[in-house]
Amino acid sequence: MARHSIHPAVDDGVNIKTQPGFKGATLVCECKTDPVEVTVDNEYLFNHLCGCTQCWKPVGATFSMLAAVPRDKVKVTKQGKKLKIVDPDKVLHRYACKDCGVHMYGVVDKPDHVFHGFAFIHPELSTQAGWAPPTFAAFVSSVIEGGVPPGDMAWVRGRLRELGIEPYDCYSPELMDIVATHAAKAAGVLKA
Repeated sequence: MARHSIHPAVDDGVNIKTQPGFKGATLVCECKTDPVEVTVDNEYLFNHLCGCTQCWKPVGATFSMLAAVPRDKVKVTKQGKKLKIVDPDKVLHRYACKDCGVHMYGVVDKPDHVFHGFAFIHPELSTQAGWAPPTFAAFVSSVIEGGVPPGDMAWVRGRLRELGIEPYDCYSPELMDIVATHAAKAAGVLKA
């Protein structure tokens, strides 16, 4: 069975070192000249790998790496004119550089959506170190839709576990609790 690149930031082990007090960084696209820059003024929350086919991945990677931050803590600081929404018909509007294709951040514009208050970013685009490493992998089975043979899935899940990254076919239990709480409040089962 062929070895797959999980993600270049973890393929050789999860060596990402969290720095106490990390409060954000600048994200930079891959353009060699006039790159898009996005400033994030918050620690990165729920850092994880994602197997869906919608998220941007580094070349050759099976998974993307995503973290959540409050959307009001994300500001485009350079070359904003180069950003476009990848697919306006999707719930999550992923803003990508028109030149290099890198997704800089994604937001949900529906005010009643559980993730409306968040922006999703790619931590590996950070120019500063100190963000927390990924702790889980979401939508693992979706890598099949991206071309991973179904027979390789035991290896993929095994490799994720070797790296200390728990594989799920949804979100982590903590994020699923947030989703369920939002739904219960919207249905009136829980009081706000």
